Amino acid sequence: MLLNETVRVAGVDRLLAAALAPWRSDRVVHDPGKVLLDVATAVALGGDCLADLAVVRAQPELFGPVASDPTVSRVIAKLAADIDASLPAIRDARARARASIWGRRSPLRSTTGGGSDKDSGRVVVDLDATLVSAQSDKEHAEPTFKKTFGFAPMCAFVDHGPGGTGEALALDLRPGKASPHASADHITTLGNALEQLGEAERSRVLVRADTGGCSKAFMHHITDLGLEYSIGFPAMDTVAVALAAIPRQAWRSALDADENPREGAQVAELTAWMPTPTKPTRSPARFGPQHWPEDMRIIARRERPHPGAQLRLTDHQGWRITCFATNTKRGRIADLEVRHRLRARAEDRIRGLKDTGMRNLPFHGYAQNQIWLEIVALAADLLTWTQTLAFTANEPARRWEPKRLRLRILAVAGRIIRTGRRRRLRLPRDWPYNPLIESGWTALRTT
Repeated sequence: MLLNETVRVAGVDRLLAAALAPWRSDRVVHDPGKVLLDVATAVALGGDCLADLAVVRAQPELFGPVASDPTVSRVIAKLAADIDASLPAIRDARARARASIWGRRSPLRSTTGGGSDKDSGRVVVDLDATLVSAQSDKEHAEPTFKKTFGFAPMCAFVDHGPGGTGEALALDLRPGKASPHASADHITTLGNALEQLGEAERSRVLVRADTGGCSKAFMHHITDLGLEYSIGFPAMDTVAVALAAIPRQAWRSALDADENPREGAQVAELTAWMPTPTKPTRSPARFGPQHWPEDMRIIARRERPHPGAQLRLTDHQGWRITCFATNTKRGRIADLEVRHRLRARAEDRIRGLKDTGMRNLPFHGYAQNQIWLEIVALAADLLTWTQTLAFTANEPARRWEPKRLRLRILAVAGRIIRTGRRRRLRLPRDWPYNPLIESGWTALRTT
């Protein structure tokens, strides 16, 4: 019922029906938009294949008439056959629904706290690649760089900060052999992510990524868009030269997420000690930018390895060295380092997606699996939007991952009864999370 109310508030059913109207046949019984929404609901409730739609189909009083499995397969096949048009249509519907939700209660207003979250005006977009295993020979399933077999989708999330979770803006499916360092893929996914944001948010974006996003082409692209970035920088030979030249007094105490000094960790800016880059010999017109952006800053963090940690070639005098690049001009370097380290929230978002249908791509066809990833993104949106509207920023349920949200809130055994010409939902009397369900329902009805 909470998911259904979120659908009503956001108008997801209406927006999907309008977006997929070109693929609706005459005299059709099941609208393509309703079909995708039903599958997304099943995935949000924990399903990972089309057969799990039976959970939704078994509750017609709650979800209405639900298409059969063969009908759903035909709808997805029809959309996949016109993937260049259907994919943007689904994404446009998601963007419009997101704008409706954010217009009622913006999750970005709650970004207060330490580190990056003091920058309440910034909209943080995290990019990261992940791997999805395939157990059969599906189209474009290939050996990956980690010696597994499957796919390597590129993901983009908007970070809600400590007061919330995050939303999956873009899930771009890629073949298994796709590189995590491909600048063209980073540029494409960032573009798809920005299209999910409103005009007011796009101009305030800070792009965060690990060293996979550290390429001259990608950083120049972000700079040309007028955006900020905080991207992992590999500890190359140039970093080693700077570490050898930087004076000891340049190091400052690093901070944790609560702005307390972090024992045994220090930060310093290496920009002034980085060696002068050599003059490029390749043509920028043919091979892309051959130099780093002029306003790029390099910030390093050093920390003593934990006992038993494996040594690295990039360790410097017993210190574990990590670096990142940013074009943010203001702020203490310790705060900028905390802001970059909070990029680890993207790993939490990916784990949540793999608990919400992304652990398995169920189709053989590549285009059909692209549609499936859009269904996964929509399912993740429904869960996050429900948390955003139903719970305040101070409520821990706002930050629960999908698995916990399902167990405590969504998967409660209840009965729909009729009395006094009204329908009521009767929940177990002693269910410990009844107050959360009641307050969440009230908030959804009044937001």
